[in-house]
Amino acid sequence: MKTVKEIIEMLAAVDEPGQWMEELAADKRAGVKNALERWSRRYDKRMKIQAMHVSKMAFDTSFAPFEGALVAGVDEAGRGPLAGPVVTATVILPQDVQKLIGLDDSKRIAKRDRERLAVLIKEIATDYNVHVQSAKQIDDMNIYAATRDSMEQAVRALTIRPDFVMVDAMALATDCPTASIVKGDAQSLVIAAASILAKTTRDAIMDDLHKEFPAYQFNKNAGYGTPGHLDALQQYGPCEHHRKSFEPVKSMILEKREIT
Repeated sequence: MKTVKEIIEMLAAVDEPGQWMEELAADKRAGVKNALERWSRRYDKRMKIQAMHVSKMAFDTSFAPFEGALVAGVDEAGRGPLAGPVVTATVILPQDVQKLIGLDDSKRIAKRDRERLAVLIKEIATDYNVHVQSAKQIDDMNIYAATRDSMEQAVRALTIRPDFVMVDAMALATDCPTASIVKGDAQSLVIAAASILAKTTRDAIMDDLHKEFPAYQFNKNAGYGTPGHLDALQQYGPCEHHRKSFEPVKSMILEKREIT
C-alpha cells in the first residue's frame, strides 16, 4: 500500500482523472481523502475556467461576418474617477488563444494576474492599440463623448483593419460593422482582452501621477472618490489632473472662486 505522501505526489503529477483515483475513494485514511478532495476541487475549477474560455470564444465567433474574420474588441477603464484620464483599448486576437485561458473582465482578476495577462495579450495579439483621453478632454467633451471619441481613435489607429468591432456598451462610428454589447467584457474574449490593456495602462498612469501628486494617493484609489482622496481635495484643492466637470471637484472650484 502506498503512503499518503506518495499518493499526494501522484495526484500532484496528473491533470486528468484515472481509474486509480476511483480506487482511492475507498481508502479510509483521512490524508488520502483530503488529498483526493483537494485534487477534485482544483480539477473542477480548471474545467470551469476552460468551459468559460470556450464559451467566450464561441461568443466572439458568433459576431464574425465570415469564417476567419478579424474581430476587434473595445473597452475602457476610468469613466467614473474624479481624476486621471479615461483609457480605451482595442484588441484583435488570433485563432489560437490557448495561452489566454483564464482571461476575464479586468474587474474580476487580481492585479498580478492582470499584469501577466497584459503581457501575453500584447505578445499574441494580431493587433492592438491603446488610447489615453486626458482629464482636460473629458471636461471639454463630457465623459461619454470623450470615452466614445477615445474608443474610435483606438480603432482607427489599428494597423490592421478589423472586419467587425465588438464594444462594451458603447455605440461607435467606425468604418466597419460594430455591435454594442452590454456587459461585453464578461461575455467576450476580445473585449475582456481590451479591458485588461485599458485597466493596466491606466493603473500605471495613476501610479506615475501619484509620484507627482502624492497627497491624493492615486496609487491606491486610482482617482476614485475615496474618503482619503476627498479629504485631500478639501485640504489641497484639485490638481491639474482632476476632472473639473465632476462633482465634488466642480463645486469646490466654484466655491473657491466665490471666496476670492
